[in-house]
Amino acid sequence: MFTLAHISDPHLAPLPRPHPGVLFNKRITGYLNWVRGRHRMHRREVLDAIVADVKAAGADHIAVTGDIANISLAEEFLRGRKWLEALGKPLDVTFIPGNHDAYVRAAAHDPERYWADYMHGDGENRPVTFPFVRRRGPIALIGASTAVPTPPFMATGRLGQEQLDRLGPVLDALKREKLFRVLLIHHPPVSPRERSKRLLDAPQFLSAIAAHGAELILHGHDHVPMLNWLDGPRGRVAAVGVPSASGAPGVAKAAASWNLYRIAGAPDAWQCEMITRGITRDGSIAEIGRVNVSPAKA
Repeated sequence: MFTLAHISDPHLAPLPRPHPGVLFNKRITGYLNWVRGRHRMHRREVLDAIVADVKAAGADHIAVTGDIANISLAEEFLRGRKWLEALGKPLDVTFIPGNHDAYVRAAAHDPERYWADYMHGDGENRPVTFPFVRRRGPIALIGASTAVPTPPFMATGRLGQEQLDRLGPVLDALKREKLFRVLLIHHPPVSPRERSKRLLDAPQFLSAIAAHGAELILHGHDHVPMLNWLDGPRGRVAAVGVPSASGAPGVAKAAASWNLYRIAGAPDAWQCEMITRGITRDGSIAEIGRVNVSPAKA
């Protein structure tokens, strides 16, 4: 049995006070959004409660699928590093960036600059290369990046052809190693949101999964619980999203929650149970439900 915890979109609060000079770009819209309402949606006390619950569960590994930052200020990356270190050691925590971690072009490489230890593949050093692979027990964590700078009022993501070209061979190689492949990505491959918030090369990503497969796909970005079943070469693959780990009950689109995956079995007979735990209005955390997300044969 291997246990994997998944949280996403912590959006660390409070937002550092920005110097006016750094707001002459897309950051100004993000800053105004924060002041006008997002500061009520993303609460540090909520995030701290979720993290404490994750740690109490004693999972073998923790996956974080992006958006530690809000508007990619330099201070946010420094705070983000401290937050990751408090969450766990790089050996025990895997991170992939989200669109808020690459909010403007000038900060596009800051996630790797500050948080590279949590994105290095097995035996790798800087620079970070996506997709990277980390083997932990019977599972392989494949970290992909959809984080690209975008114009104001846009929150799209893109893998890009180079990353897509590498993804298939990586998935095939890990299949031959008989590992349970967990693919981490920030933007959901299937989303009801408007195009300005979506993964732009989702069709190509879905084609890669249909051709090469995976056992589980984890994502964030939409700030709501999501479960979609994608076509794989031999059956269905669960793609699961979680709400923001700092989402305040009654204010955010969905209150903060996280998932614990209990993975057992063997190739072609993997079993995976998802246990969801979430925060309540009184600040306590309780189990919300359990779902079987084992790879399904067609």
